[in-house]
Order: sequence, then structure tokens, then C-alpha cells
Amino acid sequence: MPVTDVAIDKIKDMIISGELAPGDRLPKEAELAQRLGLSRSSLREAVKALCLIRVLDVRQGDGTYVTSLEPNLLLDAMTFVVDFHRDDTVLDFLAVRRILEPAATALAALHMGEEDIAELGALLDELADSPTVEALVANDLQFHRKIADGSGNPVLCSLLDSLSGPTARARIWRGLTQEGAVARTREQHSAIYEAIAAREPELARSWATVHIAGVEQWLRSTLAPSDTAENNAAEPEPEEPAAAAS
Repeated sequence: MPVTDVAIDKIKDMIISGELAPGDRLPKEAELAQRLGLSRSSLREAVKALCLIRVLDVRQGDGTYVTSLEPNLLLDAMTFVVDFHRDDTVLDFLAVRRILEPAATALAALHMGEEDIAELGALLDELADSPTVEALVANDLQFHRKIADGSGNPVLCSLLDSLSGPTARARIWRGLTQEGAVARTREQHSAIYEAIAAREPELARSWATVHIAGVEQWLRSTLAPSDTAENNAAEPEPEEPAAAAS
């Protein structure tokens, strides 16, 4: 195993064992390197790597600290990786959203506070009667983020937040090209809100499933013709039948 990986594992073990708790300051570099049996350079590289994934935080002139280790902080690294998705994987992201988002919506119907539910309704009222696609998508992202936050599960909320980016472009594309998409989105948002406000988790789950599946189904059907065209282009043209001998 590379020396840097060994150093990362040793610091990780200190955190998992409780020797280092969230917010704790790490011992000075020379002391920690000696304690762990590492060179200072390999320790330094390990600290850099753990800073990138938000496990450690180097404070200039102060020292290195363990972060809060909150899910939204740790999963932020996943958001960075997700940003490298290719367009042909958007359907995969939507499929994951279709699994997770209805569950978050059902939980929100059970756990969301009355004040937050009122803010969710106000968010819908903020939209103009004929909003631009960009305004609708921005409102859509806020709407779903608030519901995820209202689920009471910070891990689920962070996961959904990381998945929102790759699917935002698909939402804009749908709004620009599918007739009635804007009105349909508004109607489904209202139905989700009303189910949450009525404390009906299964109804909220159902409407969220319909909402996400609608985007997924539209994108799948939109991409299918181009896939077929590509396949047809790749197939050789059938040979002309040979002329009959005279």
C-alpha cells in the first residue's frame, strides 16, 4: 500500500476510534508523525487528501482540525464528483432520484414543521402566472431541497442535493421542448405540497413518484429516437439483389 494511503488510514483510525473527535485539533506535525511512525512528508500528503474530502481543515497559523463530520459536509465531495457526469448518464441519476425523493417526501409529510410547510406553500406562490423556464427550474430546485430538508434525515437530504445538479439541465430541456411541461410541473408541485400539508405520507410519496417519473419517461422517450437513428446508421445498407441472368 502506498505510504500516503497508510497515513490516511492511520488518521482515519484515530477518528473512528474516538481518539480524535469532531472539532479536535491534531497534534503538531512532528509529534503526530513520530507517534504514527510516518515521515512528515507522507503525513502532510495525507492531511491534504483528507482536507479535500472535508474530513480535516487546515487553519493557517492555527493548526489542523477535524471538521464537524456532518453528512452535508462529507457528502459535498460526492457533489464535486457527480459534476463530472456525462449526458448519457442523466437517466441513471433520475432513476436514483425516483427511488430516494418519494421517500424523502413521505418523511416530510410526517416530520416537516408547520412553519416550514407554510414556507413551502409560499415558495409556490412566488412563481408568476407564466414563469420563464429558468425561473420555474430555480423554484423547482428550491422546492425539492426544502422537502428533502424537511424529511429530517440529513444524509438523505445531502444525497438528493448532490443529485439535483445533473438533472437540472434535463428539467430545463423538458420545459423548453415539451408542450404543457410548465403547467404540469406547477400542478404536481401543488399536489405534493397539499399532501404534505395534509400529513398524508403515502399520497405525498405517490405524487413525488409521478413527478420524477414524468421527467424520466419524457427524457427516455426523447433520447430513444436518436439512439435508434445511431443504431441504424451503424448498420450496413442491405445489398441490392443481383440482376437476373438473361
